[in-house]
Amino acid sequence: MTENAQQQPPAPDPELPTQYAPADVEGPLYERWVERGYFEADAKSEKPPYTIVIPPPNVTGSLHLGHAFQHTLMDALTRRKRMQGHEALWLPGMDHAGIATQNKVEQQLAEEGKSRHDLGREEFVERVWQWKEEYGGKILGQMRRLGDGVDWSRERFTMDEGLSKAVQTIFKKLYDDELIYRAERIINWCPRCLTAISDIEVEYQEDDGELVSIKYGEGDETLVVATTRAETMLGDTAVAVHPDDERYRHLVGKRIKLPLTDRSIPVVADTHVDPEFGTGAVKVTPAHDPNDFAIGQRHGLESITVMDERGVITAHGPFQDLDRFEARSAIVAALRSQGRIVAEKRPYVHSVGHCSRCKTTIEPRLSMQWWVKVGPLAKAAGDAVRDGRVKIHPEDMSKRYFDWVDNMHDWCISRQLWWGHRIPVWYGPDGEIVCVGPDEEPPAGEGWRQDTDVLDTWFSSGLWPFSTLGWPEQTEDLQKFYSTDVLLTGHDIIFFWVARMMMFGLYAMDGEVPFKTIALTGLVRDERGKKMSKSFGNVVDPLDWMDKYGSDAVRFTLARGANPGTDVPIGEDWVQASRNFANKIWNATRFALMNGATVEGPLPDPEQLSATDRWILSRLNKTVAEVDAFYEDFQFAKLSDALYHFAWDEVFDWYVELSKTVFQAGGAPAEASKRVLGEVLDVTLKLLHPVVPFVTDTLWTTLTGGESVVVAEWPSDSGFRDAAAEREIETLQSVITEVRRFRADQGLQPGQRVPARLTLDGTALAPHEAAIRQLLRLQPEGDSFTATATLPVAGAEVALDLSGTIDVAAERKRLAKDLAAAEKEKAQATAKLGNEAFLAKAPDNVVDKIRGRLAKAEEDITRLQSQLDRLPQA
Repeated sequence: MTENAQQQPPAPDPELPTQYAPADVEGPLYERWVERGYFEADAKSEKPPYTIVIPPPNVTGSLHLGHAFQHTLMDALTRRKRMQGHEALWLPGMDHAGIATQNKVEQQLAEEGKSRHDLGREEFVERVWQWKEEYGGKILGQMRRLGDGVDWSRERFTMDEGLSKAVQTIFKKLYDDELIYRAERIINWCPRCLTAISDIEVEYQEDDGELVSIKYGEGDETLVVATTRAETMLGDTAVAVHPDDERYRHLVGKRIKLPLTDRSIPVVADTHVDPEFGTGAVKVTPAHDPNDFAIGQRHGLESITVMDERGVITAHGPFQDLDRFEARSAIVAALRSQGRIVAEKRPYVHSVGHCSRCKTTIEPRLSMQWWVKVGPLAKAAGDAVRDGRVKIHPEDMSKRYFDWVDNMHDWCISRQLWWGHRIPVWYGPDGEIVCVGPDEEPPAGEGWRQDTDVLDTWFSSGLWPFSTLGWPEQTEDLQKFYSTDVLLTGHDIIFFWVARMMMFGLYAMDGEVPFKTIALTGLVRDERGKKMSKSFGNVVDPLDWMDKYGSDAVRFTLARGANPGTDVPIGEDWVQASRNFANKIWNATRFALMNGATVEGPLPDPEQLSATDRWILSRLNKTVAEVDAFYEDFQFAKLSDALYHFAWDEVFDWYVELSKTVFQAGGAPAEASKRVLGEVLDVTLKLLHPVVPFVTDTLWTTLTGGESVVVAEWPSDSGFRDAAAEREIETLQSVITEVRRFRADQGLQPGQRVPARLTLDGTALAPHEAAIRQLLRLQPEGDSFTATATLPVAGAEVALDLSGTIDVAAERKRLAKDLAAAEKEKAQATAKLGNEAFLAKAPDNVVDKIRGRLAKAEEDITRLQSQLDRLPQA
């Protein structure tokens, strides 16, 4: 051995412990990043801007796996762009979450035996603000745990002063442009939350109900209608039939008796009715059904409301003051007693709408509300994607977007709540209506009052890409960072949020799009692909996994499952594997430091490098190019997988191992390899940093002495490629892999040393004899060497002396027995597959199983015969 090889390797850096402990590193490191201002964007900078829109989490929320998933991807995009020299802004904030937050505070009051009405509006709103300060925003601290590189100096809240001004400004502008109006329409009403909710806040599920067929009218003038909501018949004002239905032509225009009431109602002809469905006659309740409301408008029918806001019957008679579901049973019983129930189907499974927040059954209700006329806004939102100003990724998700914006109904924006942006409209004593802008004084005097409703939460969050940057003021932030670059969000809120931002952004910003790319993700599911739900008992708190395995492990697992638009299964085993990857990175870097890996000075010229060094540099540059391409296509799973296999397989398992013999030998080759190893780790840690920020920054600063990898320069592909070196190392790998497989087949322990003769002259493997012997635990052959097994591989020959390690006769006997069993299995499977009668009767899955047994038997025969051929005769 050389003098250098006899020297002890340098001790590892004292700042790098022998084991990686995420809990000791992550919290303090994140605070250091924030204190140094790494995430703060400068609007005066001449760097090109890069802005990401964060979906503002609810003030009531806490970090769940869906948040952790999307935040990991957004953080990765932002960190990479920052390293590439962009002025990157990822602005944090929260949504006031009208219904959800009001419910939280009302629950608190209920525990005190009070309601919001006991406090009054002003005191209740003040109580909500107190709740927000004390309990709200827990998720912001959890975002720090995850490592979110957001600009905390710009944190916003949808109810803060600036965003409230933006809301009032755009409401006034839309009102003046006649794009906001007030009208009485059928809306989705939640009797629990006591407010209107939009179509997209209704969740439909299959419920067990009942379908009853009821006879209306008397004598020859009768019709049978079917309904699942018998209680609404108290508000019927017509029965409708199709104008071409001969069965009922004689009744159109006549009036028939409405059961259980003292009213008669007309029979009207309307093309909405399907004559093939049921009896071809439908009851019309304009105040309690959207389709019936439309029929009522066409025929000038009266709208009679028979339920109050809590779903309690208000119609005079025996059913007054009954809950809607109690009334349903009572009305059916009363009709049955009069012989008017023609048929009953129970249970009758049908789709029923529920409030997405409290799961209460929705009640369609005629109500005076405020609406946005979405026609021109939605057209602009569709055109921006069609003409290429906004890209949707993956492209096949565009259809869902167009299906929504091309068929959007006017948007009900008023909510009967106290927490939220109050509608800036005042009503005068003589019927005056005045909409007030943010810089205008509301009308004063006796009889003037402000509208009591607040705006839908999605109204204010629809302004998020520009209101957070200071609009309506023409701020430096707005000029620098709008329009934003990427909106990354789940495909499930295209309708809730994406379309709203598109409409408002194009409208408020004179046609300038709110974001250039919409990158849609799937949803996080459990390891079996099942939706996470408390009722299923499979909901995971990502903070538990962070505590156990570290934030980097959770982030890497999520990123590695992130295929565009596709749902992401995740299980704890996968997080554990990602923790092992972080440990592998740590240990490999410690080895590099112990062996003098350095980033100082230029890389040696290629002609001064070994094939192993040239191979890893060639692979490194290919990986840089591959990762960049995947980032541009939002292929997070592919880029994570590419980095995993490059780092673990090529750098740690091959290059580091191959370098050990070089370091032991010392001299100029060792010095060159130390510089190459330093370069490879430097670049690899930078490439990994956006996804696994904590461990990479700790290792990179130790390795390089640099300030932080957060502000380091993103690697670029130098263009260096060496196909010959890649082929040479691939050959070396195949030899080592083949011999390792043979050793394992013979039952040798990985560390067990075996005498061997290597015949490598004239092959590309000749320079690698020392590495081959070290990696394969092969001793020099010695005087008593007897070649008991010879392996010809890649033009070379590896002869092994197994006489002192295995009983050759016993091994041949074992292999022969296994070979006979495999041949018998093959014969049986072949016979069955050759039997036409069997194939004609056997199910496809049985035939496929036998084909699999045949393929496995043939594979076993090849493997076992090869092992026998390699063993000497006993």
